[in-house]
Amino acid sequence: MTQIVPGNAPSELDRKTIALIDSIARAVRASIAAGRLPEIRLPVRSLDNVTYDEAKGYFELGGASKLRTLTMTTARSFAQTLRMMALSRGMVVHDDFATKREVYYISKNWGDCRFDEQAESDAIMDDIEATASVEGLSREQLRFYPEAHGGSVAGRLTVIDRASDAGEAIEIDCARLGSGAYGIPHSVEHLSFRTDARFILAIETGGMFQRLNKHRFWDAAQCIIVEMGGVPTRATRRFVRLLSDQHELPVYCFVDCDPYGFTNIYRTLKVGSGNAAHVNRFLCVPQARFLGVTPQDILDFGLEDATHPLSPTDIKRAEDALENDPFIKANPAWVAAIRQQLAMGVRAEQQALAKWGLNYVIKDYLPKKLADPAGFLP
Repeated sequence: MTQIVPGNAPSELDRKTIALIDSIARAVRASIAAGRLPEIRLPVRSLDNVTYDEAKGYFELGGASKLRTLTMTTARSFAQTLRMMALSRGMVVHDDFATKREVYYISKNWGDCRFDEQAESDAIMDDIEATASVEGLSREQLRFYPEAHGGSVAGRLTVIDRASDAGEAIEIDCARLGSGAYGIPHSVEHLSFRTDARFILAIETGGMFQRLNKHRFWDAAQCIIVEMGGVPTRATRRFVRLLSDQHELPVYCFVDCDPYGFTNIYRTLKVGSGNAAHVNRFLCVPQARFLGVTPQDILDFGLEDATHPLSPTDIKRAEDALENDPFIKANPAWVAAIRQQLAMGVRAEQQALAKWGLNYVIKDYLPKKLADPAGFLP
């Protein structure tokens, strides 16, 4: 592992991470010294322990917890938890990181407590992250990174990064990258921003992002465009959240008109997901609003003959959202929109707007929609 660069002192979050791991280790050692079975308290990660608070704007982990106690049957998982915490501490001290896949392979040197499948190491990692989240820490502070990086960014934004070797500031002007775009790194906590943009436009598909970028839509609209590439990665969500918070920028989402776009892509960005309730407060973007494509847009923009029938999976997903999704149920406008789509029996893609011309989305659709943000879905 690389050593911390001289003069580049550990951050407050680094010190907090080390202190948390040390406190758990001390408690385990004290229990053993006193002749008691050591235990680690972990938050329960399940939908039964998730709440939705409209005021906070995201799915939140409840107060239920479980104990992982060292017994004959749990010795292996208990040891795996401690070994992974030790790995995390070492990476924080040495300013390094490991991907989820690397952690799985690192464990092959752990003897009897090695992981047989990555699903095992991922589950232990999620337990540790849930414990850290209670102290305001995320997986990235533990130095466990996902394999996937974030999406792409273009527009009126300068990203201030730092060189990994010397900590020197590096400025990336997202308006001067030619036909390319800035790629969001897998960890964004160290980034800062400079911008004169009026809003952030989060876009579902890479093709639509490329069209808006090629024609510099972001310049005329004075905005920043972000490619989500389907369900946005952790890095993408955290990037948008930090950027929006630091510069008080509204976030508008441009997504396909289908139940998956509504309840998986958009909802994940805005309020998070049930199985990640322990970190939603870091990753979600409660200020996000849904620009389109909406069921009403199909009628307003004459797209009726550019739609596709809802599949049985689409219908089931929509009906499940109406019955079980706390976010949808809390917003009458979303209930009405999904019921409207079910009644219409069709879905529409962003690209359906090309019916009226390749750049209709730039010249007509987006300007008309952006003229009335108050009409966006919540």
